Amino acid sequence: MLKQTPIVEVNNLVKRYLINNMIIKALDDINLSIKQGDMVSIVGKSGSGKSTLMHLIGALDRPTSGTIKIDGGDISKIDDISLAKIRNKKIGFVFQQFNLLPRISTLENVLLPLKYSDIKKSNWDRIGKDILEKVDLSDRMQNKPNELSGGQQQRVAIARALVNNPNLILADEPTGNLDSKTGKSILNLFKKLNKEGKTVILVTHDNDIAKQTNTSFKIKDGKLI
Repeated sequence: MLKQTPIVEVNNLVKRYLINNMIIKALDDINLSIKQGDMVSIVGKSGSGKSTLMHLIGALDRPTSGTIKIDGGDISKIDDISLAKIRNKKIGFVFQQFNLLPRISTLENVLLPLKYSDIKKSNWDRIGKDILEKVDLSDRMQNKPNELSGGQQQRVAIARALVNNPNLILADEPTGNLDSKTGKSILNLFKKLNKEGKTVILVTHDNDIAKQTNTSFKIKDGKLI
C-alpha cells in the first residue's frame, strides 16, 4: 500500500520579525505533518505564534527559514503569482472577523474568489447557490451582511472559503466572535465538512474546541510542545 503524502508538511520552520531594531522569533523550529482528511487544532494563547503558523501554512506570509509543503509541493520559495494560485485553488480561509464586504449581497460575497479562478462566469451563480444551500443559507442569498446574525455571517465566510472547492480549510478563531450556542453550530459545520473529506485546521485558544478535533498541536512561545 502506498504511503499517503501529507496535505501539509512543515519542517524546521522559523519566522523572525524585526521590531524596533529587535529580532522577535515568532516561530522556532516547527515540525508537523497533517494528513489528508484530518481535522486538526493548533492551540495556544494570544501571542503564542499560532496565527503566524496558520498564515505561513496558508501562503499569506513567507518563512525566515525552513520548508512548507502543500500537497507535496514546497511553497516556501515560490514566486508571488504561484502563491496566489495556491491560495485560490487549494486553500479556503475563515477568520474570526468575517471580512465580508458590507455593500454587496451574501451571494456576491461568496462569489468573490471565483473572479480569480479559471471557472467560467456562466457557472458562478449555480456554484454559489449550491454552496449557500450546503451551509443552510439558501434563503439569505440577497441579504447584505448587516441583515444577518453573527452566525449567519460566519456561514457566509465559510461558504466563500468553499466556493473554489479547496481540499484544505484554515480557520483562525472561527468561533471567537460568537456566543457559545452559535459557536457550537459553526464547529458542527466544520465537522460535517471534514466528514465529507475536507482537511480542516482550526487555530484556537479554546481547549474545549481542541478536544473535538482528531489531532491537536499545542504551541507556546513559538514552539510546539
